[in-house]
Amino acid sequence: MSKTLDIAATALGATMPDATVPYATTLHVRDHCLCLHLQRAARRVARRFDEALRPVGLTNGQFSLLMSLNRPMPARLGPVAEVLAVDRTTLTAALKPLERDGLLTVTVDPEDRRGRVLALTPAGRDRLAAALPIWRTTHAEVEGWLGAGDTGQPGPDRLRADLAALS
Repeated sequence: MSKTLDIAATALGATMPDATVPYATTLHVRDHCLCLHLQRAARRVARRFDEALRPVGLTNGQFSLLMSLNRPMPARLGPVAEVLAVDRTTLTAALKPLERDGLLTVTVDPEDRRGRVLALTPAGRDRLAAALPIWRTTHAEVEGWLGAGDTGQPGPDRLRADLAALS
């Protein structure tokens, strides 16, 4: 037990047995934990898209954010955060470099002065247009990693459906 836990346990008048997790359990978690496998896969895919999008000056997260703003009307911050599955604070931080680079605008919501409205600028639309062919090529490459069709593997459509069910 760590010294900090010892002190906390003593302060609470509790005793904590020395916990030992068998190495076999570690191996089981490594081989079966869905969360771990999803995190590892997400990192690999994100790195591949980051590499591919680097020539146009975007990360995969920035591409997704700009794509979420590619709509006929400006979007409120809350719904964009929901689509991207991030909290408002994280989204606000992610917007700053894109706003600084002139790719989007953040303005006060005219219907609720506490809120913010997000919109692509012409430069943001141009950057998104430059990134889209790279995204398509990289996306096809990543889908190829999954196999499909006559390989007998379920392929990308099954993965999309399973991930949608989880999210």
